[in-house]
Amino acid sequence: MNLHDFDALSFDCYGTLIDWEAGIAAVLRRWADRNGLALGDEELLAGHSDHEARAEHEYPSEPYPVILARSLRALGEQLGVPVTDAEAEEFGASVPDWPAFEDSAEALARLARRYRLIILSNVDRTSFAGSNARLGVRFTSIITAQDVGSYKPDPRNFEALAAEVDRLGIRPGRLLHVAQSLFHDHVPAKAAGLPTVWINRRHATGGWGATPEPSAPVTPDWTFPTMAAFADAVEDAAAEADHPAE
Repeated sequence: MNLHDFDALSFDCYGTLIDWEAGIAAVLRRWADRNGLALGDEELLAGHSDHEARAEHEYPSEPYPVILARSLRALGEQLGVPVTDAEAEEFGASVPDWPAFEDSAEALARLARRYRLIILSNVDRTSFAGSNARLGVRFTSIITAQDVGSYKPDPRNFEALAAEVDRLGIRPGRLLHVAQSLFHDHVPAKAAGLPTVWINRRHATGGWGATPEPSAPVTPDWTFPTMAAFADAVEDAAAEADHPAE
């Protein structure tokens, strides 16, 4: 496979394009400080990731703001700290405030010259609309957990992606999935037969952060530390295809 062999890219948004760890940590940090919790951001993110994944599995039809609220309440119960309704609602409504990675908008604009761009995200439509405004690109299709009625890594989300790709007339084998989370995206994408690109945003940090450890071993087809590096590689591959070395 070569990066220029594809007609469309499907993206996870949060963790890949939007810095959800910064957004989540900002809210959890305020909550922890108000309650005198001596926990670092990595500990808060890890605690959140477990409770969020459980809530998404147990309440697949609930919108993402409710999932976030459930996660915070469960984290508070685990730590023996009360969570008020206002705090839970603040966390649930925080998604549009989460920042984009600095390279996301520029990289997406470069990639949009060569591919159709599709979002496959574990949020609701309203939350994603706030994030989309930060990304500055028009996606060909947007598929959210709210649309599907389940959350990744449920295979139904990738079945919905396959149906949308078929509707768009994209030929089999011409879609490449791009994501940060091995747990939410790479394991189920590979099970669905998709080639994948890992944007390893935590390459300098290590650990799993806001995502659980993957449920099975998985090997992405390409790995890049940033979206900018991925866009660079795409342009290099296209240039090589257009002007092969003699």
